[in-house]
Amino acid sequence: MFTGTTGVWKIVLSILFFPLFFQNHFVAFAWGAGEPWPLRLVKWLFLLPGVLAFILACWVTMASLLTIPVRQNRSAFITGLLITWWDLGRSVFAFWGGAFRFVFYLAAALFAVVKLTVIGTWAVLQDFILFPFRVVKNLGENVTKAGVPWIAVFLTLIWAVLEAAIFTYVTTPVVIDTFSNMTGNELSEASIRIPLFIFMLFIVLGSYAVLSTWAEAVKSKNVGAIIKIGVIELVTLFVEVVFLYREFVDSLVPWFAQHTSGDFDLGIVGILAISSLTWLGVRGISWFLFASHGTPTLMAVLRGSGIHVPVTSSAQKEVSPTTMTASLWAAVKNDLTFIQKKGDEVLAAFIIPPLQVLASAINFLTLLVTSEHLFRLPFKSIEEVMDSKVVLHSVGQVRIDAHKPEAK
Repeated sequence: MFTGTTGVWKIVLSILFFPLFFQNHFVAFAWGAGEPWPLRLVKWLFLLPGVLAFILACWVTMASLLTIPVRQNRSAFITGLLITWWDLGRSVFAFWGGAFRFVFYLAAALFAVVKLTVIGTWAVLQDFILFPFRVVKNLGENVTKAGVPWIAVFLTLIWAVLEAAIFTYVTTPVVIDTFSNMTGNELSEASIRIPLFIFMLFIVLGSYAVLSTWAEAVKSKNVGAIIKIGVIELVTLFVEVVFLYREFVDSLVPWFAQHTSGDFDLGIVGILAISSLTWLGVRGISWFLFASHGTPTLMAVLRGSGIHVPVTSSAQKEVSPTTMTASLWAAVKNDLTFIQKKGDEVLAAFIIPPLQVLASAINFLTLLVTSEHLFRLPFKSIEEVMDSKVVLHSVGQVRIDAHKPEAK
């Protein structure tokens, strides 16, 4: 470009276009053509933005110096130009330092994620392994502390089902013969046993209900109720002994005859006496073992009167079987603000350094055109980068207003 000029013109043109002396060498070095890819990548990341911004700043500076004679506030413009160069140099060094800062923040964030993953996995494994033991522990605490006697209720139902099954098996032949004689048709066991079992189950449960009501009357010392329910209990005793327990004792008569060489005869009185004692023994054992607690609960459920749960002064707090996972999730929720803050720091460390170099280059252009900086450097947070949009809008609005005709 300067080959055709000599003397003063060559010096003037050399000063005006001085970036031409080094820009190609700078760009070629920063571009790294022909060099290994890792080295080229490093140059693109760390050198190329600064080199391009420096070359642009040189061209804009020369253009700005040429406009100084026609500007009104020359000292302020020169000061702004020097400040812009200072911002550019600081932004380039902040960009290099910001890369190491970003690597540090990224490594810290990855370490936190790996740590959270490992701890979370370990907590889930602990809950998975210890889940059966915690369930057994909670079940044991619920059983030992005061509350609804569910075990007694369960045993009462089991006993009623077992007793109904035995009586169904013992009385099935008698019932089949009776109904066959009444209907004239031969009935099968399958058609009799299911309804007979349901009938026996209601009989057994009703027997315990009468016994429970009679016990409440005795406890409240209500003589009238004791007599009335006592009569009902005697009728229940008679029905169960004659129709159920008698059949059970009759089935044992061959066993008695086997051990007495056939000379032993119980007779109807002996059979009824043994049946009554059997009924009394079975009801007494089951009543004092579990039915005295299970039957009132069942009756409260059937009546809809509600189950009375005793209140203890030292109520124990139930521990969740997945307590480790629940604690971990609560800790994660409490640390969401901290995690969001760390994420913003990583994002800011990645975005702000290159944006500051770009903002410095743009400030040269806006200083040449408007004598003002578009961006206030340095950026300290991602919010200040977002606020630059507002600054750009305000500057553009000021220029538009300046070119509007004044209202007459």
